[in-house]
Amino acid sequence: MNSAPAIEVAELSHAYRERQALRSVSFEIAAGEIFAFLGPNGGGKSTLFRVLSTLMPPQQGHVDIFGQSVVEKQLAVREAIGVVFQAPSLDKKLTVDENLSQQAALYGLHGAHLSQRREEVLQQLGLVDRRSDLTETLSGGLRRRVDLAKGLLHRPRLLLLDEPSTGLDPGARSDLWRYLQQLRDDFGVTIVLTSHLLEEADRADRVAVLHLGQIVAQGTPAELRVSVGGDSISIECERPAELAAKINQQFGFEVSVVDDVIRFPCSDGAVGVAQVMQEYSDEVHSIKLGKPTLEDVFIAKTGHRFWQAEDAAVAS
Repeated sequence: MNSAPAIEVAELSHAYRERQALRSVSFEIAAGEIFAFLGPNGGGKSTLFRVLSTLMPPQQGHVDIFGQSVVEKQLAVREAIGVVFQAPSLDKKLTVDENLSQQAALYGLHGAHLSQRREEVLQQLGLVDRRSDLTETLSGGLRRRVDLAKGLLHRPRLLLLDEPSTGLDPGARSDLWRYLQQLRDDFGVTIVLTSHLLEEADRADRVAVLHLGQIVAQGTPAELRVSVGGDSISIECERPAELAAKINQQFGFEVSVVDDVIRFPCSDGAVGVAQVMQEYSDEVHSIKLGKPTLEDVFIAKTGHRFWQAEDAAVAS
């Protein structure tokens, strides 16, 4: 990685009337890394994405991309970035090639240079044999690849992706991440994405956890998990909400229920498992002992489950 950061943000704040979307957010992102902003919907990710992609000027604070202000050097910044939005930006009635030609016109690409670059991105993203297909006939995963091709056509140094896995099945998500890692490793592209998917953020080089407009934790996924400490216990049972309430009341663990699975951190997992099984073995279908996840990190930093925080943020 290069020593100079790709992105520098200092004391960034933004409000929509009375609602504060970002609160004095500061961070740096190194060139050549995959960086994920993880947070529930309503946590500030979309506002941050709009500012970084120059769609919205910062109300307060300072944002530099490759040493250039997004306010004072907006055009230069736009030349250096590629943007892939959450909603597909494709014309479904055009072919893959025609969609790329539209994108090329926006950046003044033409002639031999355009032909060469189009071949490169189609090859890079495995779209050569789909170039003449109408995009409305493509699967969600293939459409996302075409969106990536558009964002990469002008050879950006920074790729910004807003919720890139939206609408993709697990196989397509794996394919997407393979392409992102290839962009980082083979071409040195810095990749910044927003996500509300815990398993997606876990694949990034570094993660910043956003909650109610603030960064509450930042580091590699491994560093964040270690910061929680101890072990993590997961329990499957017939009535998870009832059992979770019993465990919380009797042992005082910080218990949550995620996708019908009870989970809680414990300083000594072996002791915690023994305590639960001694009291509630008849109700437990399975119990697993493991290390903390990013969900556990979020709980430790905010006092809320991830999806509880999302519901609260959206309601506000």
